[in-house]
Amino acid sequence: MGDQDMRIGYSFWGFLGSGVTDTPDGGRSHRRTLLDGLTVRGHDVVLLQADRDLLEAGTDLTTSYEWDGGLPEIDALFLEWRWPIPGRNTTRCGSEGHTCDLHRQQELLDHYTHHHGVRTLIWDKDRQLPADSSLRALGHVQVCEAALHPSPGTESLLFPVDDDALDRAHPAALAAHGRPVPLVYIGNQYDRDVAFDRYFSPAAARLPHRVAGKWTDTARWPDVNFTGRIPFDEVAPLYAASVSTVLLAPERYARSGQFTQRIFESVLAGCLPLAPATLRGVEAVVPRELVVTSGPDVLATVTALTRITGSQAHADLIARCIDGLDRFRLTRQLRTLDRVLSGTPTLLPPTEGNRT
Repeated sequence: MGDQDMRIGYSFWGFLGSGVTDTPDGGRSHRRTLLDGLTVRGHDVVLLQADRDLLEAGTDLTTSYEWDGGLPEIDALFLEWRWPIPGRNTTRCGSEGHTCDLHRQQELLDHYTHHHGVRTLIWDKDRQLPADSSLRALGHVQVCEAALHPSPGTESLLFPVDDDALDRAHPAALAAHGRPVPLVYIGNQYDRDVAFDRYFSPAAARLPHRVAGKWTDTARWPDVNFTGRIPFDEVAPLYAASVSTVLLAPERYARSGQFTQRIFESVLAGCLPLAPATLRGVEAVVPRELVVTSGPDVLATVTALTRITGSQAHADLIARCIDGLDRFRLTRQLRTLDRVLSGTPTLLPPTEGNRT
């Protein structure tokens, strides 16, 4: 980018490596991809939260990435938005169970955004930034959402997939992989009970399946095989052993067309993603045959898919799923960031771009 190269201060609460098992952090699937992409683009990235890879997981990445617990000079502030979680990051610093992500984020906002007017990008990955937040009114702040149809005034910045990973994916080889598990779900319970009731549990009652993740309130689903959290390194192998998954989403994701990292984690392992029809823009991402409307529909679709496993039809379906990931390509997200970081507004009309 030549004279547009920037020193970017990046704030996130999570890991770049595999991290630890007992923690939620979907960003592990794409965060490093994005940071490496920014570096290749010519930017200098400094990480402004605690180095949890080293402190918690014992993984030393300091030769590849720079962390700074102070307030270094930067050209732009990039926040993966953090929000209050009672009993965790709202408690007193140093108290038992406290995490300082929220306090640190406020320190960064106070210093860079409010005091120095530094260009600030807020990536509201969990759609937790209040609609009436005063940050939205600041001219040097841009809010991004990981959705096909983000809120008015925000930009669409999807979870990125490495271009090489998409280009190297081999549908025939993925179809030929042994898949003893017809149906799987990998992910945590958070705000997914309604979708789970409607789409997953009725099919799970009739099919061999597995649910991996943190599900703490499960008494209402006695027929479901909950197996608890798994290490991040076991996610891809479990998808690779499974015929299909269901893209369960909270309603706030569904109405904006927000697809989590689960879609490319599963597709790149050859696990076919069944997508509820309530996900806005779903047919732009997955083949029509994989769009489902109910639990019985999931059951019928998975049953049909198990019959074609390993066939050319199976490989063709996987290929079409890979094609659907094109909009998540890293290069596309980097072009969005080039525009956002430079303060250039989008030129796309509402019906084609990022407005609802």
